[in-house]
This record gives sequence, C-alpha cells and structure tokens, in this order.
Amino acid sequence: MPEAITPEGLEQLKAELEELETVARREVADRILSARQHGDLSENAEYHAAKEDQAHLETKIARLTERLRNAAVVEADTSAGVVTFGGTVHVVDEGNGREASYTIVGPTEADLASGKLSSESPVAQALMGAAPGATVVVSTPGGSRRLRVERLGS
Repeated sequence: MPEAITPEGLEQLKAELEELETVARREVADRILSARQHGDLSENAEYHAAKEDQAHLETKIARLTERLRNAAVVEADTSAGVVTFGGTVHVVDEGNGREASYTIVGPTEADLASGKLSSESPVAQALMGAAPGATVVVSTPGGSRRLRVERLGS
C-alpha cells in the first residue's frame, strides 16, 4: 500500500538508508572483526553485542527499503487555496491565542518539534481542505480546540 511522502521526506529517507548501508554497516563489521580477535566467541560479550547490533541494523535497513519501495511522492498543491498534503499552514488556537505553523506530511515524516504534522493526526485531518479565515474544531483528549487558519505557505 503506497505511503504518501513529501519530496523532502523522500530525500531524507534515501540519505538515511545510504548512511546505514555504508557507514553504519562498515562500523558494525569493524566491531565484529575486532571482537573476533579476542578469541573464544562463545563467551565474548563484545562479539555477541556487535552481532545483535548488526541484526538490528539489518532490520532497520529492510524497513527503510520497504518504505522507499512503497513511497508515493506527493507534491504540495500551492495553488489550491486550502490546506493540502505537503503544504504549510499557520493557525491560531482561539482558546488560548497561541500561534502555530504546521507542514502536513506523511506519518513517518512527522516531527511535531519541527512543525511537521502527520496527515493522519486529528489536527491535520481537521485542517485539510480549510481555507484561510476558516475555523476548524479538533477533538482532543483535553477537549475540543478551535483553530483558525490564518494563512497558507511558509
């Protein structure tokens, strides 16, 4: 099943995979080689830890490769005039006056600390399709929030 991803997210995914397949693999291989030189492998904790790290690394590489295979790049439609996937929206919480900016991204790209909001989140779902000036209501565990769309774009 295709996973929506922004062009920037795709580039980050490719870079992370490249780093793991080259640098990280080489580092783990060096650790294993070094640990093997310490003799008896059956009681060599350093060797077993390195082999375990190698297994985790290969699992992560397999997962990233699968994500890359299933990635469907979605360009932001900046001419839409409403909140869309890949677009940035500036909102004001009508309850407390706080301003926030979100870029709507795929779930695996989400990073709230840097303003990247998963398209599957309740806030993103409520904002999708809203035009500047619109107010959307989002149900959260702490109660309903009213967010007013101030503007679109960065």
